[in-house]
Amino acid sequence: MGKVIAIANQKGGVGKSTTAINMCASLAYRGLKVLLVDCDPQGNATTGMGVNKAKVKSVYDVMLRDVPAREAVCATRFGSVLASNADLAGANIELVNLPGREYVLMHKLSAIRNNYDYILIDCPPSLELLTLNALIAADSVLVPVQSEFYALEGLVDLMNTVRLTRQRFNPALKMEGLVLTMYDNRTKLSLDVESALRERFPELVYETTIPRNVRLSEAPSHGKPCLAYDSSSKGARAYLHLTNEFLKAQRKGRG
Repeated sequence: MGKVIAIANQKGGVGKSTTAINMCASLAYRGLKVLLVDCDPQGNATTGMGVNKAKVKSVYDVMLRDVPAREAVCATRFGSVLASNADLAGANIELVNLPGREYVLMHKLSAIRNNYDYILIDCPPSLELLTLNALIAADSVLVPVQSEFYALEGLVDLMNTVRLTRQRFNPALKMEGLVLTMYDNRTKLSLDVESALRERFPELVYETTIPRNVRLSEAPSHGKPCLAYDSSSKGARAYLHLTNEFLKAQRKGRG
């Protein structure tokens, strides 16, 4: 059975979609079967994987129009994608009236879970029903943390949400780890944030950090993960290293 990992942080602009795209591509590069589920109505992960979100069935169709998940999955060179588009923006309102509204995504993914080694869910930048659906569907949570002071405050809120989700809905939910993103080791701020995170969460913070990198920022506009856009860039190499560290942790039973 494939492992489902929610990539979450209620703060926007911390690198969730970038992490989802590039980890998906890096896992696929390693020969693993990977599905990226884009649960963010902005659809950035969909675009970044080279999928035209206007021309495909989406997560919205799967969750609220009873389209089987297998019929909505798009194959790409970098892994498979369950796309998002603007329709998903209204999903939170529509889900409210559904029985078992918190478990919709979990039930929909259960039909295809065995087809993949890993399913990565790119969550929206808020703690809402779509994010709760992702956390309930997931086995673990991977949190990109931007290297700035306010990211630490937001992390506390997310940790509380994970704790409450575990208590009320998904007792098996675990923390996969914390990934420092937009990291610049030339600045005292990045070093201070890293030090604070490693001191507070010594078992959770990945050794690999993701640098600020122009190629990482450029790649989505070309519909490619950085690994395909410029494999020699610092950003692409960092995500390959992160993926190697992640897979090593899986073999040891972490997450």
